[in-house]
Amino acid sequence: MAFSGERSALSGLSDLRKEKAEEKENLWKKILGEVQSSERNKLPSNKSVLVLGDNESGKTTLIAKLQGNEDPKKGSGLEYAYIDVRDEYRDDHTRLSVWVLDGEPVHGELLEYAVDGDNLEHTLVLLTVSMTTPWGIMDQLHTWASTLQDHIDKLTLDPDKFKDQQDRMTRWWQDYIEPGDELEAGSPMKRSSRNLEGGDDEPVMPLPENVLTRNLGLHVIVVVTKTDYMSTLEKDFDYKEEHFDFIQQSIRKFCLQYGAALFYTSVKEDKNCDLLYKYLVHRIYNFPFKTPALVVEKDAVFIPAGWDNDKKIAILYENMHTMSPDDYYTDVIVKPPVARKMVAREAEVGAEDEQAFLARHLVQLQAGSTGSPHAPQGRQESPLRQSPAVQKTNERRVSTGVPPNQIGSPKKIDSGKAGVTGPSEGVLANFFNSLLNKKAVTNSQSPGAIKTNDKAAVMRSDAAAELDRLTRAKKPPAPAANANTETNNSSEC
Repeated sequence: MAFSGERSALSGLSDLRKEKAEEKENLWKKILGEVQSSERNKLPSNKSVLVLGDNESGKTTLIAKLQGNEDPKKGSGLEYAYIDVRDEYRDDHTRLSVWVLDGEPVHGELLEYAVDGDNLEHTLVLLTVSMTTPWGIMDQLHTWASTLQDHIDKLTLDPDKFKDQQDRMTRWWQDYIEPGDELEAGSPMKRSSRNLEGGDDEPVMPLPENVLTRNLGLHVIVVVTKTDYMSTLEKDFDYKEEHFDFIQQSIRKFCLQYGAALFYTSVKEDKNCDLLYKYLVHRIYNFPFKTPALVVEKDAVFIPAGWDNDKKIAILYENMHTMSPDDYYTDVIVKPPVARKMVAREAEVGAEDEQAFLARHLVQLQAGSTGSPHAPQGRQESPLRQSPAVQKTNERRVSTGVPPNQIGSPKKIDSGKAGVTGPSEGVLANFFNSLLNKKAVTNSQSPGAIKTNDKAAVMRSDAAAELDRLTRAKKPPAPAANANTETNNSSEC
């Protein structure tokens, strides 16, 4: 009996231990369940954006604008950046990885570092083209789409999984509803329950013609940058409204084939940049987005994926009068002839040899002093320095060869002395000599011997003497007969 009692006690103890172990296990399950539920509500950190486009298509500037970076710096090869994404409703934030490939298709081999089989379904692609080169838009789009397609074909993917991704892109296109229409239909709960209940198991309905014929299994957005250049195309290249409509309808047809959205942006004028960011986080993180399609402004077009179709594109055909929508793209949007910028090169000025420069001017000076008829004229003396009552007899003597005593010169001047051209220099010389004489008188006397009145008297006397001398030197002008006689004499000489 004692033995049976011990066995019952031991069994009760084991049962108690089992209950405690089960309670602990349930507690851990509960904690793990709460963590998993909170993780589901957090923004995923494995999302990324791949940016493709030619050089000078505005890739770096566009991403810097989305980042809020005022000083973008262009990299090379495969550049990495990130965009801070914040969810104000859940008070959560994460980083959206951004890969920017260099603008040469030869760098397509670097895509393996940005997109692989594991993160393909978490990648969104931006195909960028620039309005500064509208003639190359379609070729660039097809080139980069083919580059991306070639890279995806090289990846080791599960066929069933990739097919599910393509079906998901098809449902995205089919489930699009214009913002505001779901309120009129009164079926937001119905659509949300359809998305939750049906999920990937819902059968895919057939798509309209020309829609998603090139399904990459990725979200694609075509971004036309630098749309502010349209005004330049109108002024300098004679673009009309029908040209821009032709470009738009061509791009929209491309977007239909790849199930892509379309944005016309301008970082310079800040057009559609914020809207592009909101649409990005809407497609990647399923944030709410309530902006309808924008097709009124030609430089700020926005067409979300799922909105467009051939009938809506056909509206643009009405403005095309000199072209057809079926025309080959480059036959309508012709690349202008390559106008080589003629760089105005400044003519090189060779420095003349110093001795040659001096010798040349010496010859000119000597020719001027000898009165050669072919010698260049020297510097003309300012009329302000010439006294109207004093004739420049030196020049007359040189030109006519008549001795100064026959011309009536008031004073003989030695022509062999260089730099002496007339009585004005003599007046200046006498003036400076008078100043020297005054300094000599001042120095010979003791300080204070000459008062201010005496100095003024000396200066007046000197000035009066100089004026008297000039008056005596002046002679009345010769009569007309004498002038004629002198002219005849000069001509005979």
